[in-house]
Amino acid sequence: MLSFALLLVFIAALAHAGWNLFAKTAEGGTTFVWLGALAGCVLYLPVLLVALVVAPGRLGATAFGFMVVSGALHSLYFVLLQRGYRDGDLSLVYPLARGTGPLLATIVAIAFLGERPSPLALAGAALIVGAVFSLATRPGRAQEAGIAFALLTGVSIAAYTLWDKQAVGDQDLSPIVYFWGLGLTNTLLLSPWVLHRPEAMRRS
Repeated sequence: MLSFALLLVFIAALAHAGWNLFAKTAEGGTTFVWLGALAGCVLYLPVLLVALVVAPGRLGATAFGFMVVSGALHSLYFVLLQRGYRDGDLSLVYPLARGTGPLLATIVAIAFLGERPSPLALAGAALIVGAVFSLATRPGRAQEAGIAFALLTGVSIAAYTLWDKQAVGDQDLSPIVYFWGLGLTNTLLLSPWVLHRPEAMRRS
């Protein structure tokens, strides 16, 4: 069972890295993100309908509030990430953003949420974060704008990670319904920007 879980994690990591490669090379920038979010809402709709029948979880004003805030945080994350990729190299922005997010999330979880990871878990987290940051500290890296937006992206990652943990964990919301709701919010929030820039749509 553990090996299957590790396999899923590995596949997810490859998919995530592949998405970031596409995000870096896409000329559409935020429009590319919007198209991806829109496609996700459409393709994910049958799964949502099944989840609403089988295991809808807790629904109501609180649930929708969590989805809207998470969608806003994810929109901020995508915009900052795209700006970072515009000003910096993938090999610089991606490690910095992905190292900063877990680092901040772990600190906040320990300091304010009462979580107490084991020494082994802390050592493993420190090893991963240290390795990630080492990729972005090679000599000759002076892309200040890319670094700044990578760090801000990391802050947004920590924010939505902590928020989503409260939603799916403490609030007992369905992960499937929750994910679709935040994706819809993300799409709606980015729509005004995209629709006012049709030339970016043609490039994506």
